[in-house]
Amino acid sequence: MAIEEKEFHSTSFDWGLWKGLMPYLKPYKKDFMGIFVANVLCALIDVAFPLFQRYAIDSLVGEGRTDGLMLFGISYAALVVLQALTVVSFSRASMRLEMNFGRDLRRAQFVHLQKLSLSYYNATPVGYLLARTMNDTGRISGMIGWSVADLIWSVLYMAGSYIAMILLNWRLALPVLLVVPVLGLLTAYFQPKILRWNRQIRKLNSRITGAFNEGITGAKTSKTLVVEERNDKSFQELTDEMERSGIRAARLSAVYVPLILFCGTVATALVLVQGGLLEREGVLLLGTLSAFFSYATGLFGPIQQTAQNLSEFISLQASLERVLSLLREEPQIKDRDEVIAAYGDVFHPKMDIWPALKGDITFEDVSFHYPDGAEDVISHFNLHIPAGTTVAIVGETGAGKSTLVNLACRFFEPTGGRVLIDGVDYRERSQLWLHSSLGYVLQTPHLFSGTIMENIRYGRLEAADEEVYAAARAVSADTVVEKLEKGYDTQVGEGGDRLSTGEKQLISFARAVLADPRIFVLDEATSSIDTETEQLIQKATAQLLKGRTSFLIAHRLSTIRQADLILVVKDGTIVEQGTHRTLLEQKGYYRTLYTKQFAEEAAQKG
Repeated sequence: MAIEEKEFHSTSFDWGLWKGLMPYLKPYKKDFMGIFVANVLCALIDVAFPLFQRYAIDSLVGEGRTDGLMLFGISYAALVVLQALTVVSFSRASMRLEMNFGRDLRRAQFVHLQKLSLSYYNATPVGYLLARTMNDTGRISGMIGWSVADLIWSVLYMAGSYIAMILLNWRLALPVLLVVPVLGLLTAYFQPKILRWNRQIRKLNSRITGAFNEGITGAKTSKTLVVEERNDKSFQELTDEMERSGIRAARLSAVYVPLILFCGTVATALVLVQGGLLEREGVLLLGTLSAFFSYATGLFGPIQQTAQNLSEFISLQASLERVLSLLREEPQIKDRDEVIAAYGDVFHPKMDIWPALKGDITFEDVSFHYPDGAEDVISHFNLHIPAGTTVAIVGETGAGKSTLVNLACRFFEPTGGRVLIDGVDYRERSQLWLHSSLGYVLQTPHLFSGTIMENIRYGRLEAADEEVYAAARAVSADTVVEKLEKGYDTQVGEGGDRLSTGEKQLISFARAVLADPRIFVLDEATSSIDTETEQLIQKATAQLLKGRTSFLIAHRLSTIRQADLILVVKDGTIVEQGTHRTLLEQKGYYRTLYTKQFAEEAAQKG
């Protein structure tokens, strides 16, 4: 099942699912209480108005009296003022609830995303995350803030109106009361269908959001490959499918809501017919009939509003399922409770008691297979890497070069055996203890929006400007800065798009150097840099890597000849290991790769 379909699949309104929001609503009990009290008062006032009308017709107009008119007017005006105050009160509380609850729910998702393993991001489309944190969360917070208040008022007003009608004349109230079970049957029939189609709409919305993201971030690639027409066709298919699903959901709602209104209209007609006959016979006073008519017609709005709110709550459950599925996603790599208690977690690290990391790494009978795979890609692997060793990992594209590094960095964990850091199983330490000592330069560099200075300083936020300059000089990133008008204050743009790939790589390399890590990982970090710049980096890194354990995932074999140990990977298996010289002397797979690449580079130069 694709990650975007990992959701709940209830077929009807599930109160148990909604309980998942309670921890986020708990801080706002006072707002909920304010909304409830204000709507109770508002509903009681609305129920009282027809009774005022009945009194005016029967006791004042009918009898031709004016002696109580002043008191009546003052009382009525007081109710109007009180009603206005209650509306202002619950509106303010609803606004606070919507804004604060939405903020908390988005922040909870963002914090949870920081805890998830890298494997989750490898398998999860960006559109999936954006749709949940923005669209779905916005719908939920708006519904909680306002529709709950509307529902409270509607239910209380209908209940108060029914009670008033029963007290005035229970026979005349009977046709209206008969509508209730009919409404229940209609809701039970329509709600599963509305929920199913709205769930489909939310899924398609994620895919459309992802398509937008890919279309924007991949605009240059699309233009160079001239695939605009194909992209447009794919996007049109998505939007057409969402249109069809939206029409199906709208049709169901378009039938459901009018049926509710029709039932209310029939009940009102029966009240008018029966009430008119009773009034003609002198059994019912005109003021009472007028009050009944006000109650019956006044129920149109609440019935319609309740029906719409129920329909929206049903459809909103699809959004709620998606948000909670994200919040309940478990990271594949987690620190044990006792490790967290001893060393802290990513948001509350206990750095003062962390042991110093030297960088000695041991693979002890390590086996590994991916979560979605059954076969081991590494089986019973043993290797000791002393602190300060430079290890190069080579092999053809897709051979599995990154798997060993991901295991060493604890981005993955062994499915068998142990990985020891400084002689201790790294599962006995917090992830942050290891990750805070890593310097990782990726093949595809990523810069954050901001200046060059800010991007380099991400390596160590408390670093002084001189330290940033020194890190840039160490990897020749200062040559990039010198060409820019604003120097280190130059904005790099979203994702660093204002710089070339090679320039971004130099900035990301300087960022890693500034962090002064004990373990360096260079994941084909020079593959996007021209030969001249690559030579500058090689000279700088030769000195920088001394005393640090380093992993070089290399495509150009000429860049790793000075490595202390070279691991040759083929089809996920380490087939050879040794120094550059010894591997060439063995005349095995490494020699074949090296001579093939050497010939290709010579042909290009020629």
